[in-house]
Amino acid sequence: MVPVAAGAVVSYWLFTDRPVWLGAVVAVFAVGCLAIAVVAPRAYYRVERWEVTDEAVYTRKGWLTHTWKVAPMSRIQRIDTARGPVQRWFGLADITVTTASSAGAVKIEALDAALAADLAERLTTITQATPGDAT
Repeated sequence: MVPVAAGAVVSYWLFTDRPVWLGAVVAVFAVGCLAIAVVAPRAYYRVERWEVTDEAVYTRKGWLTHTWKVAPMSRIQRIDTARGPVQRWFGLADITVTTASSAGAVKIEALDAALAADLAERLTTITQATPGDAT
């Protein structure tokens, strides 16, 4: 959101003859972007939950509609970690647990990179020790 706000301010400053009304609109937009940048991560943290037990991986997501996903260890087929450029910059990673379900994968987002690596290793160990053919 910070680059979006900065882009709006720079565009206003460089590419217009700086009418006051447009400056007020750009200022409100920039303040709104910065407010979202501060508030959104805290709101995301309050609604996103995950837990890993020896039996399953559980996630809960959603602000208005809560969605619970459960991936039993015996159904897990694949465990992936992903780190994009911004995630590497902040030391974060995502884990995707793919199962034999048509409902889709279970994704745990924005974990500390070391925690994600440990969690992927733990999940791999648990699923290898769990009987079942993951189908």
